[in-house]
Amino acid sequence: MPTKIISWNVNGLRSILSKGLVDYLNSAQADVVCLQEIKARAEQVEEAFPGYHVYWNSAERPGYSGTLTLTRERPIATSVGIGAPDHDREGRVLTVEFEKWYIVNVYTPNSQRELTRLAYRTREWTPAFLSFLRGLQNHKPVIVCGDMNVAHQAVDLARPKDNAFNAGFTAEERGAFANFLDLGLVDSFRKLNPDGGHYTWWSYQSHARIRNIGWRIDYVCICKSLVGELNEAFIEPHVMGSDHCPVGVVLGDGK
Repeated sequence: MPTKIISWNVNGLRSILSKGLVDYLNSAQADVVCLQEIKARAEQVEEAFPGYHVYWNSAERPGYSGTLTLTRERPIATSVGIGAPDHDREGRVLTVEFEKWYIVNVYTPNSQRELTRLAYRTREWTPAFLSFLRGLQNHKPVIVCGDMNVAHQAVDLARPKDNAFNAGFTAEERGAFANFLDLGLVDSFRKLNPDGGHYTWWSYQSHARIRNIGWRIDYVCICKSLVGELNEAFIEPHVMGSDHCPVGVVLGDGK
């Protein structure tokens, strides 16, 4: 059976629950859902997500960051973080293991205005995260889903010239993402959709979403060994509730 995986930065789980998240999940019928920037702890959320096993990695800081993964099938194992205390306090990585592959839910640190966190993001976080992924790849294929906070190429944002030195499109961030792909991972959407104009995040300012002045910074990346099973790679800009929209894939074989 095909496996459908969806990833979405919801920019606040409690907020998006009031904006139709459960209805969206019921209509999407995904096997695995990876949510980022949940900004909540389990005890703050009454919703049980019917039909799913629910796994949390909340940040230590209240109302900040965090990841949540929903799975139809119970995983073989789950883990939170990357095994590095200096990086794991923000709840940015949550991994579920199935028989055939690992699915890693990640919310990559933003470099922030004035690039105040660029050095941390590219010189500290990225090497640690890549090391974690290499360890997983020693055992089975990896699927990485999440908000990577970078537009990899000029085709991935509406105004590349205007943003060459801004967070999310600096040479350092783009180089870090290239190193990520060099692990043997494939940008699933770009693999099937070479053209531009497809974005996953829009500023709330200046009616950017209506005008489609956006960035593609949310990805599902799969190991090269899984490319032959890639049936669909999609972006759902019509789905509202966050400044990001859902992205996903359908892979041909089962778990």
